[in-house]
Amino acid sequence: MELWFSEFHTPDVKHAIKVRRHLYSKQSDFQQIDIFETPEFGRVLALDGSVMLTERDEFIYDEMITHVPMSVHPGITDILVIGAGDGGVVKELCRYDRVKRIDLVEMDPEVITACRTYLPENAARLDDARVHIHYENALRFIRRCKDAYDLIIVDSTDPFGPSEGFFTLEFYGVCYNALREDGIMVNQQGSPFYQHDAEAMQRCHKRIFNTFPISKVYQAHIPTYAAGYWTFGFASKKYHPVDDLDVESWKALNLRTKYYTPRLHVGAFCLPAFLENLLEEVER
Repeated sequence: MELWFSEFHTPDVKHAIKVRRHLYSKQSDFQQIDIFETPEFGRVLALDGSVMLTERDEFIYDEMITHVPMSVHPGITDILVIGAGDGGVVKELCRYDRVKRIDLVEMDPEVITACRTYLPENAARLDDARVHIHYENALRFIRRCKDAYDLIIVDSTDPFGPSEGFFTLEFYGVCYNALREDGIMVNQQGSPFYQHDAEAMQRCHKRIFNTFPISKVYQAHIPTYAAGYWTFGFASKKYHPVDDLDVESWKALNLRTKYYTPRLHVGAFCLPAFLENLLEEVER
């Protein structure tokens, strides 16, 4: 008998992946956690029935949410990461020698435990001496911070259910206060393709646009996410994501990447007309 994992992207659209083995399943205090072994995408982490990452395409998401801000701001040393308990974002950030401290705030310790066991390549740098893991509510944690970070990365699940609080005007306000005077916040904003997701992305962008002096959206193509098309938000107190890109300095680091390049960085901010129109609607 064949086993398939299916995720509904809308009530009328679902994405299915053939499964070899169901490696891990646990209902934590916060969510249902599952890890599958698949022939096409390797191991897959799903939370509450939604794909968070696969071994095959996780590099796209992790590189685009980290290297974009890191290549723009030359002085990032102290970083706050919200979510990202699988360790992929931390893994990319730890490649930068200039990083001194990474505070990782993850509400669910069971996610980290599962990923340490079943996704060890992703979780390998969670034990880096610069990484400090905090198991608590991110909003409560960040309210205690002021002028503390050069970069905040919000790697949450979609803006429904447990992560809805990470997409509010209050949350972006406390992130603004937690950043230093030239700080950057980057967050995932979901897919703009299906109507329900597009409306959530618009609400998110409007709130960030009303909080930060610089607020831009960029894109990446991730096969296992809704419509294979994903957006990120770049919000900054000082740096423009394209005008302030320091190509030569980033190239001098000699970081080998599988998706991100400085040329792609610039292109990621060149959005299709329908997405520009969605953003202009809320910016007005």
